[in-house]
Amino acid sequence: MKALSNILTKKVTRDEEFECLGIKLRKDIDCIFGRSLQLRELDTGSDNATEIELVNLTTPYYDIERFGVTFVASPRHADGLIVTGAITHNMAIAAKKTYEAMPSPKIVIALGDDACGTGIFKEGYAVIGSASDILPVDVKIPGNPPSPKEILAGILAVLETIKKKKSQQHLHS
Repeated sequence: MKALSNILTKKVTRDEEFECLGIKLRKDIDCIFGRSLQLRELDTGSDNATEIELVNLTTPYYDIERFGVTFVASPRHADGLIVTGAITHNMAIAAKKTYEAMPSPKIVIALGDDACGTGIFKEGYAVIGSASDILPVDVKIPGNPPSPKEILAGILAVLETIKKKKSQQHLHS
């Protein structure tokens, strides 16, 4: 019974740096999209380490949805594509079709060492290469796996680039 009371009374603290990144992310998402950012995850041949960290982002501890990021099942509903894993021969066509099914403008994130072309599978017989070998990748987030904080920072980096492009277009028009 004592173990149960320890679990129930343990205070959960949040990571302040993660919270600050999330608040900045929410502001950028509102500024760019005026609604939430819809992301589609595509596993093209990973070892599932990166997917575990993506799932962690949706848990009550991180709760990425409060910052305006949601994961969708259909590429037709997605603003961005998160590619995990090295691109295998078996998944190359599926990756291209997923990308083509997304509405424009499209964001592509290579998540994890394998998707970035530096992972342990990079020279495997079944592997074509990194996500950027077949898709126009906007940002690479290395790590095996990258932490939830690094994933959030990578998404934020893409949005910062989009914001800069939008402000430059306003200046020139």
